[in-house]
Amino acid sequence: MIMNLFSSFDPSSNWNISSNWISSTLCLMVIPTMYWLVPSRPNLIWIKITSSLHKEFKTLLGPSSAGSTLIFVSLFSFILINNFMGLYPYIFTSTSHMALTLSLALPLWLSFMLFGWINNTMHMFAHLVPQGTPPILMPFMVCIETISNVIRPGTLAIRLSANMIAGHLLMTLLGNTGPSLSILMINILIIVQLLLILLESAVSIIQSYVFAVLSTLYSSEVN
Repeated sequence: MIMNLFSSFDPSSNWNISSNWISSTLCLMVIPTMYWLVPSRPNLIWIKITSSLHKEFKTLLGPSSAGSTLIFVSLFSFILINNFMGLYPYIFTSTSHMALTLSLALPLWLSFMLFGWINNTMHMFAHLVPQGTPPILMPFMVCIETISNVIRPGTLAIRLSANMIAGHLLMTLLGNTGPSLSILMINILIIVQLLLILLESAVSIIQSYVFAVLSTLYSSEVN
C-alpha cells in the first residue's frame, strides 16, 4: 500500500546503500554490443541516430566544433536510456530526481560560463544587451539577461524531472484504482495504461533530445 503519492519515486531499498541508483549504470550493458564484428539491426539504427545527431549538433556549434558533439550525443544517449529504463517494472527512474538532472545540467552550464567569461569576456558582456535595445532599457535588459542566464541549469533539470514524474505519477494513480473497478472498466484501464506507456516513450525521447539541444545552444553562445 502506497502511503505517499510520491513514494514510488523514493530511492530507498532494503540494502544499507541506496542501491536503486545502480539502475543508472545499466546503460553500460549496451556498450559491448557496439564492438561486435557484425553489428546487429538495433546497433545499425542507433548508429544512424547518433550520426544524425552529430550532424545536427555540428550545425548548431559551428565549424569550430571538432569533437565537441561527442559530449552532447553521449548526454542524449545517457538520458534516453535512463528514461526508458524507468518504463520497465521495478526499475528506478533516476532521471525523475533533481539529484541526477541537476548534476548533469549544473556542471555543463558552469563550464560554459567559465570558458566564456575567461576566453571571450567582451562577447559575454555584449551578449547581456541584445542588439537594437534602446539606451534607457539597457540596465533592465542586463538584469533580465543575467537572471535568465543564471536559472538555465535549474530550468534544464526541472523540465526533465517534472516531465518524467508527471507521466509516472498519472500511471500510478490510474493503477491504484484497479482493485475497485469492474471487469469492463479494468479492460478500459489496461488500454489507457498502454496508451500512456506509448506517450511516456515519446516523452522520454523528446525530453532527452530537448536537454541535449538546449545544452548545445548554451555552448554555442559562449564562442
